Amino acid sequence: MKIQDEIKSNFNNAYQKARVNIHFTHNYLSEQLVEIIKPLKLSPTQFNVLRILRGQYPEVSSIGLLKERMLDKNSDISRVVDRMLTKKLVVRKECKQDRRQKDIQISQLGLDYLAKIDVQEKELDKKMQHLTLEEVTQLNNLLDKIRD
Repeated sequence: MKIQDEIKSNFNNAYQKARVNIHFTHNYLSEQLVEIIKPLKLSPTQFNVLRILRGQYPEVSSIGLLKERMLDKNSDISRVVDRMLTKKLVVRKECKQDRRQKDIQISQLGLDYLAKIDVQEKELDKKMQHLTLEEVTQLNNLLDKIRD
């Protein structure tokens, strides 16, 4: 469905329409993801941290590395990690090189959660399968270009 029909609005120009369309589509896809992670009692931020930590695994990460790679740069990563520690999704240890810093690593439970989510994310990917690989590549290139 076209964005103007979906939100019953007109736009001042094509640029405004594109911005609203990107935001609307982001919210649509985010809602779908939340439905997948909700049964595991994960927030989107916690899910993002788990994905970053899995990418680093078996190496450890620091709070600084997590902040750098987060999708939502405004998150209070220290508190997020504290909550994840309570849920046993991560392990936190003293850094051997710098005692002021803590090393963070995904736990086996965190890896198990992501394995469950991976299966369900394939269903989310299907929401875009009516696009050709060429169209998806073009979309990715255009989104990257907006941020350049």
